[in-house]
Amino acid sequence: MIGERTLQESKRYAARAGLVQALLLPLLIAACDRPAPAPSPTASAAPGEATVARPAGPERLVLAFGDSLYAGYGLDRGQSLPDAIQARLRRGGINATIVNAGVSGDTTAAGRQRLGFVLDNLPRKPDLVLLGLGGNDVLRQIPATETRANMTAMLDDLHRRGLPVVLTGMKAPPNLGADYVTAFDAIWPDLARRDRAALYPFVLDGVIGNLALMQADRVHPNPAGVARIADRVTPLVAARLTPAG
Repeated sequence: MIGERTLQESKRYAARAGLVQALLLPLLIAACDRPAPAPSPTASAAPGEATVARPAGPERLVLAFGDSLYAGYGLDRGQSLPDAIQARLRRGGINATIVNAGVSGDTTAAGRQRLGFVLDNLPRKPDLVLLGLGGNDVLRQIPATETRANMTAMLDDLHRRGLPVVLTGMKAPPNLGADYVTAFDAIWPDLARRDRAALYPFVLDGVIGNLALMQADRVHPNPAGVARIADRVTPLVAARLTPAG
């Protein structure tokens, strides 16, 4: 958890600079760090967005692999980001099934450890992987070199398996210092260029700091916030799924 002194410093920084993100992003990641059991990957199929009927056409299997922002922390079942993206894909005529393998609290190191197991236990090879980790690395102030190494290793594994990727990136709050922010924020665009992966640079863009789009804890998106993110990420996913191969 973020110490009281660190939290107060973040509040003072936000007040001076007028940057809501400087305060809210560390809190968001702290909440993401709350432990949750690692589930076996299961397809999104629950009330809400996930009830959208399947369209005709070949099934496209997507693995959503990330932390609490994928797992749907604080939301009802069926309201997670993978559920919302799946619903939009189906409304757009893509017969997509998204397997939600988000685990609250996962760092890039934890994700690296479990990625192979998750992939090996899917019903078949996925057509696409939606990869979103890094927030909990900021919480622990893990060196950006380690985060980069873990993300690189996961992308290398996905490349070896012939799996296309859509990355949803993370950004460090400015109160961690310019050097850390520069090194950390560069990870996702650098790797996207290297691997020719689709990139949504900051998963909480346009949502963090907007109370109408956040849960009561002010650190996780509510269903409206999830919808905002899904509206922006879905076109990237759709572009990688069509035409069917």
